[in-house]
Amino acid sequence: MTNTMTTMPKLTPNHDAEPLGVTRPTLTKIVATLGPASASATMVERLIAAGVAVFRFNFSHGTLDEHREALDIVRRASREAGRPVAVLGDLQGPKIRVGTMVDGGVEIEPGTRVIIQREPIVGEPPTAGRPLRISSTYDGLLNDVEVGQRVLLADGALRMLVVDKTADELHCTVTNGGLLTSKKGINLPESELSVDPITERDWACVDWAVEHQIDCLALSFVRRAADVSRLADGIRERMRTHGRGEQRMPIIAKIELPTAVRDIESILDVSQAIMVARGDLGVEMDFAVLPVVQKELIAAARDHGKPVIVATQMLESMIDNPAPTRAEATDVANAILDDADAVMLSGETAVGAHPGLVVEQMRRIAAYTEEHQARAGLVAAPPKRLLDRCDRAAATAHGVATIVSDVQARFVFVWSENGRMARMLSQNHFRIPVIAATADSRAARQMQFLRGVTPVRMSRPSSLAEFTRLVDAYLIHSGWAEPGETCVLVAAWPLSDEDRNHHIALHDVGDPEGGFATL
Repeated sequence: MTNTMTTMPKLTPNHDAEPLGVTRPTLTKIVATLGPASASATMVERLIAAGVAVFRFNFSHGTLDEHREALDIVRRASREAGRPVAVLGDLQGPKIRVGTMVDGGVEIEPGTRVIIQREPIVGEPPTAGRPLRISSTYDGLLNDVEVGQRVLLADGALRMLVVDKTADELHCTVTNGGLLTSKKGINLPESELSVDPITERDWACVDWAVEHQIDCLALSFVRRAADVSRLADGIRERMRTHGRGEQRMPIIAKIELPTAVRDIESILDVSQAIMVARGDLGVEMDFAVLPVVQKELIAAARDHGKPVIVATQMLESMIDNPAPTRAEATDVANAILDDADAVMLSGETAVGAHPGLVVEQMRRIAAYTEEHQARAGLVAAPPKRLLDRCDRAAATAHGVATIVSDVQARFVFVWSENGRMARMLSQNHFRIPVIAATADSRAARQMQFLRGVTPVRMSRPSSLAEFTRLVDAYLIHSGWAEPGETCVLVAAWPLSDEDRNHHIALHDVGDPEGGFATL
C-alpha cells in the first residue's frame, strides 16, 4: 500500500492514523515480549489492539532469521492497525551458565562440597568422599571470584559459598540446596567481573538491528557508563556504514547488577532510558531492598528526564492462569504510581497460555491507576536537572504544563518532527494525552517509548494554520475530542527545526479562527 505524503490538510489516510473505534492508549506504555505464544500474525494484531506500544525481541532466544519473520509480522500488523508500533531489540550479554550436567540433573543438599573447575566436565552425583564437580561457560570465573564470596545458581534457588581457591578450582559449600541441571544461570553478586559486557553474538545482533532499522536496543548486564558508551560508539559506526548516519538508535541500559545501581547517575547521563530488570537484580541483591531500589531508580531516571521501564514477573502467574494475583496487580499499579514510563511483560506474552488476556489485564490496571492519578490531581514535578540547564525546549514544555493545569485542557497536540519536543513534554508527566504528529515513521515508532505520548504520522503541513486544521480533522475524525473542547497546540517553525523557539496556542477544537489559524 503506497503512503503518499501530500500537503493537503488531512491525515495521511493509510498509515499510522488512529482509526475509529480503537482502544484509547494508556499513558503508561505496555511492552510485550514476542515468543512462541505470541509471534503469529493473529496474536500480534490482538496485542496491538489490546494496547501494546512496544514489542521486545529477546535476542537470547531464536535465530536472526526467525526474528526477521517476526519483524515482518509486527510491521505488517502495525500498518494494518494504523498505529506506529516500536520494536526493542534486547541484547543477551554475557550470560554465565553452569556447564553440562548428567541427564536429569543432580540433587544437592545443604553442606555438600562442590568444586567448580576450569576444564569442562559432565557434572555427576557426588559419591562418598568425592565432591560434586561442575564447570561453567565463563572462562574467567575462577579469576574473578574470591574466597568468601557467594555463587548463586538457577536464579538464586541454589546458593554456595566459596571456602577455598586454587589455580584451577573453586571449592564451595552449598548453603541452599536443590536440583541443578545443565545450563542453569550463575550469578556472582559480590564479584567484580572482567567479562566483556558485549559479546560477539551481541555485535551480530547490533548489525542486524541497524540493517533492519530496529527502533531501540537494550544492553544487558551493564556495570558502568562506559559499557553503554561503547555500544553507542559501535552503533554510530554501523549507522555510517549503512548510510544512516543521521539516524539515532536509543540505548536502554538494563539495571540488573549492584554495580550498575551504584553507578546509576553516570549511566543515566549516557543512556536514553533504563530498564529496572528485576530478574537478575533480585538475585544479585537482597530481595528485601529491591522495592526501595526500584523506587530510587525510577526517581533517578525522572530526575534525568529519561524514560524508565519496570520489567520482570509483573503478571508472572498469568503464564498459566487467566487472572493475575492481587499482589501482581498491586505491583503494576505501584510502578505506575511511582511514575514509571512503561511496564513490561516477559514470559507472560512470550510463552504464556494467555498472551492477549494478560495485555488486556495490564491495560485495565494501568487505565484505572491513571484515572486515580488524574482524579487526585497528582502532578509530577518536571525534571529540575533539565530546567537547570536553561534548555529552551525544556522550559517550553514546563510552560505548557502550567497552561494545561490552568485551563484544564483535555489534550496537548504537538508537531514533533524528530521526537525531541515530544520527549520534553513527556518528561512533565501530564495526566492527559500528548498527541505528537510527525512525518517521519521512524520518529513516530520511537515516540512509543515516551509516557503519555500518542504518536501520529501526518503529512507535513505547509503552515501553522494548516497544522491547526490538521489537528481539528484528526481529533474529530478519530473520536478523541468533540468540537469546543480545549487543547494546547505546540509547534516550532519551520516544523523540521525543533531547536528553534516553539509557538504555543490555546485552541477550541473545531474553531476555524482558533489555534494557529492566522500563522
